[in-house]
Amino acid sequence: MDEILSRYCPRIEFDSYEDFYANYRCTVPEDFNFAYDVADEWARLQPDKLALRWTNDGGDMRSWSFADIKRLSDKAANALLDLGIQKGDVVMLILKQRPQVWYIMCALMKIGAVCIPASYQLTAKDLEYRCAAAGVKLLITIDDAEMLENIRIAAAPRAVLQKTAVVGNSIPEGCIDMDAAIEKAGEKFTRPQGQAAASCNDPMLIYFSSGTTGLPKMVLHNHTLPLGHIVTAKYWQCVEDGKIHMTQTDSGWAKFAWGKIYGQWICGAAIGAYDTEKFTPQGMLDAIQRLRPATFCAPATIFRYLIKEDLSACDFSFIKHTSVAGEPLSPEVYHQIKEKTGLEIREGFGQSETSVMAATFKWLPAKPGSMGKPAPLFGLNLLDEDDQPCDDGIVGNISITNAGDHSFSGATVSNTPGLFRGYLQDEEITKGCWYGGTYRTGDMAWHDDEGYYWFVGRNDDVIKCSGYRIGPFEVESALMEHPSVLECAVTAAPDPMRGQVVKATIVLARGFAPSDELKRELQNHVKRVTAPYKYPRIIEFTGELPKTVSGKIQRNLIRKKDGGN
Repeated sequence: MDEILSRYCPRIEFDSYEDFYANYRCTVPEDFNFAYDVADEWARLQPDKLALRWTNDGGDMRSWSFADIKRLSDKAANALLDLGIQKGDVVMLILKQRPQVWYIMCALMKIGAVCIPASYQLTAKDLEYRCAAAGVKLLITIDDAEMLENIRIAAAPRAVLQKTAVVGNSIPEGCIDMDAAIEKAGEKFTRPQGQAAASCNDPMLIYFSSGTTGLPKMVLHNHTLPLGHIVTAKYWQCVEDGKIHMTQTDSGWAKFAWGKIYGQWICGAAIGAYDTEKFTPQGMLDAIQRLRPATFCAPATIFRYLIKEDLSACDFSFIKHTSVAGEPLSPEVYHQIKEKTGLEIREGFGQSETSVMAATFKWLPAKPGSMGKPAPLFGLNLLDEDDQPCDDGIVGNISITNAGDHSFSGATVSNTPGLFRGYLQDEEITKGCWYGGTYRTGDMAWHDDEGYYWFVGRNDDVIKCSGYRIGPFEVESALMEHPSVLECAVTAAPDPMRGQVVKATIVLARGFAPSDELKRELQNHVKRVTAPYKYPRIIEFTGELPKTVSGKIQRNLIRKKDGGN
């Protein structure tokens, strides 16, 4: 056990949260490369060790060992070289949860190429912007007709994309058959040396992160990112060596890095993958029963849907630890999941820019609705508008104070693993949030007298109504207690008298229908369970909320529709 983990963590076990926070350390070798030093090393030490167990909507099941991952990633690296991909080249992957995503990501790390994981929901306009901005040399995608048409349209106006490769059975004319290229490639791949080798400070991964204004930013990570996710996997998700961990997410979202490859493999856990074409609660439950994970993590949206299902027939006894991230989990959902399944959900907080920053770590009693306490190494703090630490109960900007001074050229003197290296080609934006050794996340929270953090919202999500500052999450939590509410999003709507008012956009549970009477009932419910001034003056019923592929509600799209910013 801990054969690989102990190489990077001088100490693994801790007696308490306080001991963990004060004494956790992570060693970062200058030549660290996850593909060679973790995936390939497991193949050397325990070639038959389970790396990946995969299922799909049809109930198919397949498994891969670490020896399989090494062999396939070596072949994929040779195939990529044959396609002209070299160190520093940028490759975009749109692969959902196809098995290829794991060994192609490893292959890109072996070469030293830069990977852009991307969502299958991207439009032609999205693809054109991303390929042009990042200088994508090769795009590898699933054989989805709509996606392939969007790629064709994106590449047509100008040469924003040199080559497209396709995984699957239907390969359009002019595209490369990636599976065939990997199959015919040589099996022997030697780790590059000298200038050809990727160092830990070389770029490894780019995520496009959409804000509320402007075009998506390019979040740049180097090869230290996997080591930052040791805390994510070992101490928050509590993955176990030799056991399956399942985080439900598409490969195009940063939650994949959090829960489906890096920290989990470092800790010796296997990945459980559910490759779904369209999320349904029953499909999710069936996949869990087939994969039987020991540890499970999902976005809050999935838990919100699961509590509306009949869970009494499901066996959850094999799940030893459950966690949630991506959006805050309302106390009502926490209590219902615990009542119906016996599982206690432990919340974590972070961004595409980071590994886990705060969590209800295994030593801490859970406080429903709280994101827990700060992770080690980051020096997490809440800062006010004057960059001073906030007292208990005062809302501040969640900030990493050990970020190091940024050079504004894509590099930083900080060697804190898990922290991004800046926004590529956006030095001014980087400088605006990362200055004087501190990275300000733009997320707002307060902490109580026991040191637990409580999420309020993005700094531009906070509603300013008649002089009051209202956090959307507390209103959403109140609404979720009402049996008619399946899910909801609370945003600010412009108001000529009050500046802004609270608006709730609500998806109703089965058996409930929109009506003015139900609106009044929901408004009165919020007045009873929280401060009366926080109640939603506007309620709109809808069939679904706009979400990212990860399940995160896009409140900015609702605000924009209402004429807000």
